[in-house]
Amino acid sequence: MIRSATADGVLTLTLARADKANALTEGMLNELTDAVLATNAQVIVFTGEGRVFSAGADLEAVARGLAASPAWEKLSGAIAGFPGLTIAALNGTVAGGALGMVLACDLRLAVDGAKFFYPVVKMGVLPQPSDPARLRALVGPARAKMILLTGAKLTTAEAFAFGMVDRVVTDQTALGPAIDALSEPAKTAKTGLLAQIKAMI
Repeated sequence: MIRSATADGVLTLTLARADKANALTEGMLNELTDAVLATNAQVIVFTGEGRVFSAGADLEAVARGLAASPAWEKLSGAIAGFPGLTIAALNGTVAGGALGMVLACDLRLAVDGAKFFYPVVKMGVLPQPSDPARLRALVGPARAKMILLTGAKLTTAEAFAFGMVDRVVTDQTALGPAIDALSEPAKTAKTGLLAQIKAMI
């Protein structure tokens, strides 16, 4: 359910469960974490199949306790600690716990028309521990509260204006060229340089 491909120093990890809106299971979370920790690539790109990046947690798995699993935090921690460049290439809407991996990335690209929401208050659960601070760092405290305390659903334009998204592209066909342009310097950088720059930031 995770498709992995490496080319020219870029590891692309694709959520490949389009028939279920790329809803995440614990196995998928663990597979993503293992791939991040094992790669020697300079750049990691996360994307999804179909028209949705991810609907969040698989509801059947939530009934078995997935919402409280440490696998979410392990994944976002692995992404945040990756010494190279991480890019979330959002081919469509991202919801719920899936936002954790997106917030942990260095950059976020989105197709026009994508929606962004984290409806923990409506589900009666807490967000993953690191997500609120990462969200606040991007959008500020008031907007983070709006997203988390009201379950607000943001449009692509709103997410871009808030700082949650760094670049908007017209459609899925434009994602590839945008990723290539952003990742070109990073994938050829000397070993350790990206980590040093990220530490300074």
